[in-house]
Parts: sequence; structure tokens; C-alpha cells
Amino acid sequence: MPTVLYEKRNRIAYITLNRPEAMNAINEEMHEALWDIWQQFEIDDDVDVAIVTGAGNESFCAGADLKTHATDWVKRNNALFPRDKIRDGLGGLTRGMHRMYKPVIAAVNGWALAGGLETAMACDIRIASENAQFGSFEPRRGYHHGDGGIVRVVNTCGVGIALEMNLTAEPISAQRALQCNMVSKVVPQNELMETAEKVAATILRNDQWAVRSAKETILNVIGRPLDDQLAYEAFTGYSGAANPPVMKLLQAFAEKTDKGRVGKNKTEL
Repeated sequence: MPTVLYEKRNRIAYITLNRPEAMNAINEEMHEALWDIWQQFEIDDDVDVAIVTGAGNESFCAGADLKTHATDWVKRNNALFPRDKIRDGLGGLTRGMHRMYKPVIAAVNGWALAGGLETAMACDIRIASENAQFGSFEPRRGYHHGDGGIVRVVNTCGVGIALEMNLTAEPISAQRALQCNMVSKVVPQNELMETAEKVAATILRNDQWAVRSAKETILNVIGRPLDDQLAYEAFTGYSGAANPPVMKLLQAFAEKTDKGRVGKNKTEL
């Protein structure tokens, strides 16, 4: 049985972490499989959006499988080990393949712990089922996030929630995650994938050059001074004039013949 399932339907890539017997923890085999899948997704012209979820109803991902990773970490406990890990992160998405500009949606169907939280936070949009839980349990075992869990929680939710989760090592509920901007929606478990697919459809409705340029811009302005942020946004935004469909779309807007005008015509997905 493969540790990761990969399917493609209607321009959506479905990536399912498939070790439910281990709460979908990422062992070395899954780590390598995810790297291959993300590389394939990035260059595949048949898909524009990915949805990541976990097999079963208990867990999205419980993080790195310590049965395999901890042994490897101990064996490689030397000055070069952190430099090696910087290249590949956990499953590629947290670091290494994090500069993909195709959108990625996390459908968090249960526990997102440690590296599972980091994997969810590495996605662009997170939708949670009502029974999802999010936790940074590493301090209980003598270390803390090293694959973006602190950085992305600070950037997305703020210093306060990052401190609370990492200092207490206690989980937060899906509703609390919604309150602190960690997730965009909380839905019943049986509506999770349908909701994720609807979000994917709204992305697919748009021009994909514009979508990817917007994601690239957002990632590149984080942490820069305001003037640099404004200049970079102007550069990438006005570069859209070179996007082949843009003049036709703007002309239709000017002539009021385009679909989806706010308050008048609904754009079908």
C-alpha cells in the first residue's frame, strides 16, 4: 500500500497521506514519496490546484514518525545535519518545495500535530473539520518546530498564539484555530472534501497566471519594509499586462460584457 495517494480530477490534484494506522505520520518512505509528488505537481500542466488531506477520520498528520526519523537524527547528530535538513524540510512542502506558486489547500480531517501542523501551515488555505485539533507537542520531548511551524504560525496567526502553542505544548480546537486565523473554514467532517473542492473551484475560475503571480508576490513581500513591498507589488501587478488574456478581459470589463460583475451576474464555477 503506497504511503501517499495521488489522484488527478478536473485540474485538481488530490494528495492523501496514507498511513492511518500511524495517524498518517511521515516516515522516510512517505517523505521521499511526497518530494516526488510535489515535484510532479509543480510541472504537471494538467493540474492547477492541490488538495492535501489524511486517510481516515482520526488524523490529518501526526508529524514525523519518530520511529524512523529519531533514529536517523541521532545517527546524523553533527554540525552538517541542520544544513542537510534545510534543503528538504518535511515532505518537501514545508521547506524545499515551498516556492511552488500553484495553490495548495489543506483539508484537515483530524489531528494536525507537530510536523502535521507544519505541513498544514505550509499550505495556502486550510479548511478544518469540526473534530480537527492542532498542536505543537515537540517541547514535551525536548525540542521545538524546525520545519516552519513557529515561523508560519507567527506570520499567519501572530506572536501570541505561537507562544501559547509552543510554550504550553497543548492543542487548540478547530474553532479556536478559526478564531486565530489558522484556518479559513470549519465544517462538518462529511462536508470537508466538498468544501475544499468548492474553494479549489473558485481558484480555478480565475486566470492561473494571475493566481500564481499573486501567490509569488505574497510570499516575496513577507518581512520586507513597506516601500519594498509596495514596489514589488507594483512590479508584479503591472507585469500582468504581458499576460495574454489580460487585455481581452479588461476590455470586456470596460464594456460591461464580462461575467461575474459584483452584485449583478454570478460567475459559475
